[in-house]
Amino acid sequence: MSIFIDSRTRLLVQGITGNEGKFHTLQCKAYGTNIVAGVTPGKGGQDVEGIAVFNTVADAARQTKANASLIFVPPPFAADAIMEAADSGIGLIVCITEGIPAHDMLRVKTYLQTTASRLIGPNCPGIITPGACKIGIMPGPIHTPGPIGVISRSGTLTYEVVHQLTGVGLGQTTCIGIGGDPVIGTNFIDCLAAFGEDEQTKGIVMVGEIGGNAEEEAAAFIRDNLDKPVVGFIAGLTAPPGRRMGHAGAIVSGSSGTASAKIAAMEECGLQVCRELGRLGEFCAGVFKK
Repeated sequence: MSIFIDSRTRLLVQGITGNEGKFHTLQCKAYGTNIVAGVTPGKGGQDVEGIAVFNTVADAARQTKANASLIFVPPPFAADAIMEAADSGIGLIVCITEGIPAHDMLRVKTYLQTTASRLIGPNCPGIITPGACKIGIMPGPIHTPGPIGVISRSGTLTYEVVHQLTGVGLGQTTCIGIGGDPVIGTNFIDCLAAFGEDEQTKGIVMVGEIGGNAEEEAAAFIRDNLDKPVVGFIAGLTAPPGRRMGHAGAIVSGSSGTASAKIAAMEECGLQVCRELGRLGEFCAGVFKK
């Protein structure tokens, strides 16, 4: 099984005719994702290697029955692209775009609460169910089907974690990069709840980073609601206070958001925390293969 996407997902790509959009669309298609349409205003009627391009998401969704969207739209226009997808009844929206202004995302988040759409991202690598569907920019070959769910705020750390899990024989049900911006669509708790209900997911790896309190809230949720083993990892143990480290949300202010505080909260809530990224796969094998 998996969460949010599977082999039945019908994907359209907003921004398909741009360089990044076209490249990653074809990578997703090569992986086996069912891509049914692309959308670029003013370029309707064209195609990208056999994928029909429409002027609007509404037209694409109506004619192809797409139920998911992948967004490669520049930051000034990305918020409108997300809301256009939601307006068109797209159930799952994955936004890769980095650098969307926070006030735009606050507007998006408020708007999405009036719809049935789920947003993953922005500023994220996307989501993949190994062997079935890839919606994003992650390298497909490192993922293998199996019983472990992966949730991460960091894109590149997601790849490293998955590579190590695959290396020790721990395949994955679904891997999700939720994004590192201060305002995102789907958070740790949303994913944890979905993995908790998925019978095929036997264990979960949660990769956090400094800044904010999302990891502490997730740890409390795990303590109170999940009976599956969870391994935690926090990036940024050596980050100096007050300095942004990679993501807009990865900043320590005073005593809030430190790696040590997050690790302590995780351990207090029953998570098993790995402190060395280089041995995360080995650590997970020790936890999940008992």
